[in-house]
Amino acid sequence: MAFIIIIALIIYFINIAWTWKSLGEMEKSSKIVFVIVGILVLFIITLITFNISAKNIQYQHQGETDTIRNVLVSIFTGINGIIILPQIAKILEKAKNGDLEKNQIRNRLILWIAILIICLIFECGYMKDTQQGIVNIQHGLETN
Repeated sequence: MAFIIIIALIIYFINIAWTWKSLGEMEKSSKIVFVIVGILVLFIITLITFNISAKNIQYQHQGETDTIRNVLVSIFTGINGIIILPQIAKILEKAKNGDLEKNQIRNRLILWIAILIICLIFECGYMKDTQQGIVNIQHGLETN
C-alpha cells in the first residue's frame, strides 16, 4: 500500500508542477485556485466514473469497497489531471495574453473535454475489470 501512496504522490506532484508552469505569469493565488478547483472537479468526475464502474460488483465488506474506491479514484484523478489540467491551463494562459480568439478557445476546450470523455470511458472499463479482478482474487483466497 505504501508503494501505491508514493506513486499517487508522484503523480500529483507532476500534475501540480506541470499545471503551475502551464499557467505562466498568472498570479499565484489564481494558480492555486485553478489547481485546487481543477483537481476537485476531476475528483468528482472520477468518483462518478468509479460509481458507474462499480455497478454489479459484489464486495463482501463495505470497508473493501471504500479502500478500493479511495485508491482507484485517487490514482485516476491524478492521471486525469496530468492529461487535462496542463492543457486547459495553457489555453487559459494564451487566452489571457490575447494569443487566442474566442473561437479557438472554445474549439480547444471542446477538444480537451472530448479527450477527457474518451479517457473516462476507457477508465470505466478498466476500473470495472480491476474491481472484478480483486473480487475474484478474494474469492479464490477464501476457498483455499
